Amino acid sequence: MNWISKFIKPKIKSLFEKKSSKTEENLWTTCGCKNLIYKEDLEANQKVCPKCGAHHKLTCKERFATFFDRKEFEIIETPLPKDDPLNFEDKKKYTDRLKMARKLTGQDDAVLIAKGKVQNIDVVAGAQDFRFIGGSFGAASGEAFIAGAQHAIENNVPYIFFSCSGGQRMMESSIALMQMSRTALAVNELKKKKVPFIVILTDPTTGGVTASWAMLGDILIAEPKATIGFAGRRVIQDTVRETLPDEFQTAEYVKDHGGIDLVIERQYLNSTIGTLLNVLLKNAEAQAKQDSNVTVDKSLQAVS
Repeated sequence: MNWISKFIKPKIKSLFEKKSSKTEENLWTTCGCKNLIYKEDLEANQKVCPKCGAHHKLTCKERFATFFDRKEFEIIETPLPKDDPLNFEDKKKYTDRLKMARKLTGQDDAVLIAKGKVQNIDVVAGAQDFRFIGGSFGAASGEAFIAGAQHAIENNVPYIFFSCSGGQRMMESSIALMQMSRTALAVNELKKKKVPFIVILTDPTTGGVTASWAMLGDILIAEPKATIGFAGRRVIQDTVRETLPDEFQTAEYVKDHGGIDLVIERQYLNSTIGTLLNVLLKNAEAQAKQDSNVTVDKSLQAVS
């Protein structure tokens, strides 16, 4: 056997086999229901499993594309504070984790803010990418959230936010915890200015995010089967020493116990939120008109 048949041919064959298997692998993905799903079918269905209805996670830009009218949106630049203010290091340096997350997501931080239209209504929307260190909320996330709120107030347009997070970013310690109060104050400013604030809780929404802005919306909506809670299920079960229901901390369970208002499938979020905004904006307009009439009446009484 010569060197061509012994070495070259097997090498070429192995290259084709690897390429073929890799291509085939990329065509399919799996779901929690253990079914194999054709990736094109999943993408066409807004990353909702066509077999069990599970809502898979979306990137921020995928989220905006599924939400805004005609998939049209514009990213709003937000402040980016100094990286790693505490020089944190565990198994890896925090700076290295940030580099990896930025390379993976193509974002500076877990939160991205955009503007566009929903049922022809101008809105500002924010979203979290769970791939960015578990969607954890640190100083940069806080700055982005506040910048989005400020933009909504300045332009008098509704603020919509999609939560997807494990909570505050441990690598930033108290700086991350401080964002809970900062974002709550930003929501308070939205309410003072009568700017609608709607939160869509996606899987998962936990920790400090749930304990702050994510549960302060005028209307709280969740995607089906999304995990919503503060502490983890196991921690709670060990604390109360009772067996918790199987559906505990699911969107449906939280809704049944008064924690949120609606559970809406992803494909209906645009139309549902558009309807809600029409109602909220008309009510706000009617209230403003009533307040204006009261002011005029008082002025006339003062003159007479």
